[in-house]
Parts: sequence; C-alpha cells; structure tokens
Amino acid sequence: MRIFALMEKISNNELKLIRSLREKKFRDESGLFLAEGEKMLAEALASGFEVVRIVRRDEVGSAVMERLSNMSSPSPVLAVIRKPAPSVHEASGLCLGLDSVRDPGNMGTILRIADWFGIDCIFASSDSVEIFNPKVVQASMGAIFRKKVVYCDLAAKCREFRSAGLQVFGTFLKGENIYSCVLPSEGLVVMGNEAVGISPAVAAECSCALTIPGFGGGSESLNVSVATAITVSEFKRRS
Repeated sequence: MRIFALMEKISNNELKLIRSLREKKFRDESGLFLAEGEKMLAEALASGFEVVRIVRRDEVGSAVMERLSNMSSPSPVLAVIRKPAPSVHEASGLCLGLDSVRDPGNMGTILRIADWFGIDCIFASSDSVEIFNPKVVQASMGAIFRKKVVYCDLAAKCREFRSAGLQVFGTFLKGENIYSCVLPSEGLVVMGNEAVGISPAVAAECSCALTIPGFGGGSESLNVSVATAITVSEFKRRS
C-alpha cells in the first residue's frame, strides 16, 4: 500500500484528475476511484487497497473540498484509490447474481447486505452499474473494500453453477414460496433489474423460481435491495 502527497498543496492537475473521477470514462482510463469520509478512508487503508492521494478539508479549504466532493455536504476527507485487478471466482458457495441492476444506491446497499450475511461473491451482468461509481461506493459504507464483484455473462455463469451441480435460484413475482421451499447452503441467487426483473436469457437458466409472498396486498413489488436482504437472510437462516 502506498500513500503520497498527504500534506502538500493540491495542484491544478490533481484537482482536474479528482474531479474527472466522477465519470466512468475517466475512472476506467486512470484506474482510480474516489471514497469520501473518515470511515471510508479507514476501511480502504485496512483493506490493503492502494490509497494514492488523501485530501483533507483542513489542508485545502472548504471551497476546494466543495469542488472535489460528490456529496451535498462535503466530508472532511477524500481519498483517491487505485482499483484492484478484476475479480475472478469459481462457481462455489452461496453467491448473488445481479441482472442489470442499474441504481447506484441499490448496488451499494446490496454490497452491504452481502457483507453482512457473508455472501461469497457477487456476479453482475456487464450492464449493471459499475461498483466504483461514487454513489455506489458511498452507499456500500465500506463493503466495497471487502466484497468480490465479478462482471460477467450472467446467463453463462448460471450454466457454470448448474454444471457444478449447484442450483440457480431466480427471484420472480410468481414462483415457489421462499418460506416453504427447500433452500441449500450453496448456489446462485439471481436478483433482477429494478423495472423489468430478470431477463429472459437469465430466467431460462434458473433451476428454481422463488417469490417472497406479500401479506398486505398493496404494493406490486419490493425494491431489489430489500428483496435481496429478505432472500439472503432466509437462505442463511436455513444453513
């Protein structure tokens, strides 16, 4: 882990670089992303991620921090962090599959859920929101530094799990009641897009359709992060 330029005045080039990291294009080009807040900095340092720049409000002033921050109320500290190498994970354990999850808040919350329940890995379709999006990073509350996320062809990953003798569970509005269904300790649990659910290509690879029954009868569906928490909790409760 390497940290530099903690106390020196921030240069115009650094200022431009940090501001550019709000956009995926420049995060991809530089291999860097941002995290804000003392807790997030502590999580990054503890994780072994390479922190390449720390900017503190006390050193650069409130006006500069407001220009750099992605938050409505800028935090006292901002860190520029190098992205790790792309993750690899074989079909094993209990994992999550995210099919076109687009909302950064949902993605960050799902990372926290996976961290809380000890999910081995998250497989995300290539059109899911990027985990280094600043809103995802903040919503993860540090889980981004502990959870492995693999972007992949999700339908192919489902086939890989099934080839390994593991079940693939899809979450649908109509399916087997999750509270009465037999749930194993290993397998892939697929959560769908916020608007349209699981895509037909991925749905075709699911070996079991699950549903969370409603008891009120008002709302049409659950938010995907809420549904993820309920589903994963039930799997872990049975293991």
